[in-house]
Amino acid sequence: MGNADVHCSRRGCRAEAVWALVWNNPKLHTPDRRKVWTACEEHREYLANFLDLRGFLRKTVPMAELEDEQD
Repeated sequence: MGNADVHCSRRGCRAEAVWALVWNNPKLHTPDRRKVWTACEEHREYLANFLDLRGFLRKTVPMAELEDEQD
């Protein structure tokens, strides 16, 4: 899956995702479970702050690094 196929997770945004925000909600997920939101450059900080304020954000990586981990 190339980056052009992945859009930002921010509601209403159709921009290409260039960041992967890896998160986990400890009240719902086992410690090893990871969820991913994708973000364009404009919305990376907004989405990361949303997750971080709740204690969910684990890491933010460029999409290419996430794709390398999943290969």
